[in-house]
Amino acid sequence: MWTIAGTLTPVPALDRLDLVADPVAAALRSMADGARLAVAEIDPALADTAEFCAHYGSPLEASANCVVVAGKRGDTVRYAACVVLATTRADVNGVVRRRLDARKASFAPMDDAVSLSGMEYGGITPIGLPGDWPVLLSPEVAAAPELVIGSGIRGSKLLVPGEVLAKLPGAEVVDDLAR
Repeated sequence: MWTIAGTLTPVPALDRLDLVADPVAAALRSMADGARLAVAEIDPALADTAEFCAHYGSPLEASANCVVVAGKRGDTVRYAACVVLATTRADVNGVVRRRLDARKASFAPMDDAVSLSGMEYGGITPIGLPGDWPVLLSPEVAAAPELVIGSGIRGSKLLVPGEVLAKLPGAEVVDDLAR
């Protein structure tokens, strides 16, 4: 039972892989905890967190956002995903830049984030990202009993325990990631 679902109708994610992006579906099939996740169809126009929470009655503090960051040092670009509660922001220029050993870090350009992840902008999720990307989680995300996150597309959301995200390939819980 998902207490954060609001008016959503969550169903087992493995039963509705048509509601997630292809890389997310592949990851869910291979996850030991895949059966613990649910998915709910939403209006794609309401995918942005504030609008989603207001419309569907899901608490903002139970939503987590995933942003793709590009860190550059010389000609080398390293990507990472940062997952923080929607009520906070990722410390891209401090904690993330240092973790990526980059001189400069910023949100990845939309076209790069979409093409490299295989997901829709506004729906990018930490599940199913390229295997060589670190997935940086704030401690609050990892400890959350249940969260709403993207599904790789704008037309649905995943419901997931934070501990499942902490077990993802490349996942690291990073102190002070969120401000």
